[in-house]
Amino acid sequence: MNGNMNLTLKVWRQKNSQTAGKFVTYKAENISPDMSFLEMLDVVNESLTLKGDEPINFDHDCREGICGMCSLYINGHPHGPKQAITTCQLHMRTFHDGQTITIEPWRASAFPIVKDLAVDRSAFDRIQQAGGYVSVNTGVSTDGNAIPIPKVIADEAFNSATCIGCGACVAACKNASAMLFVSAKITQLGLLPQGQPERYRRVQSMVAQMDEEGFGSCTNTGACEAECPKEIKLTNIARMNNDFFSAKLFREEEIHEESHGG
Repeated sequence: MNGNMNLTLKVWRQKNSQTAGKFVTYKAENISPDMSFLEMLDVVNESLTLKGDEPINFDHDCREGICGMCSLYINGHPHGPKQAITTCQLHMRTFHDGQTITIEPWRASAFPIVKDLAVDRSAFDRIQQAGGYVSVNTGVSTDGNAIPIPKVIADEAFNSATCIGCGACVAACKNASAMLFVSAKITQLGLLPQGQPERYRRVQSMVAQMDEEGFGSCTNTGACEAECPKEIKLTNIARMNNDFFSAKLFREEEIHEESHGG
């Protein structure tokens, strides 16, 4: 007995977003508990390839918990049953011999399925492009870094900036809301001096793009925070809402004039 495991996988297979998908059962045999979840899928795909079957398509890149690509819904949880980790950081010792593991893609209309477990998350890119940047001239990097910032503000901005854009918040939300992602991106810039000139235009533009992409509304159930691998806090959503309402109530005319060169 070498301590390795034999597992049953129920994997969602779907050719593309225009075709119907279904669960297909596979056996994952002789799996080391020290493997990562993605390494286990590599082993399964190798066996499928050797049999002449089509391998399972899934997103992956850095495999270090940084890029946010490994978007798998595992046994009812984005990134699996453990908290504060991505799928690539999930090890097979989390499971036990003989267990059945159900693997699905993110389920959201704004994240159409590309193939099998891979989804198109370019909606996040378009939201970011709508205002998730600083275009004001702050001088060279040393000038920007010389601006004094209270530590509590710097810490809040840094914590928000740890969002990797994986989409687990959307997958966890019953409404497929992107509020946690968008608020984190708005907060990381809106708290810093360099982000102030575009602060209120930014929040309106990014929220408008989020709505245009078809994400649902937030109902404050907290599933997004609970499943976020980087533990992004709901306070970001409150901060975003405050900026959004401030922009709409007090600064919309000013922002409108700026956008038209007035």
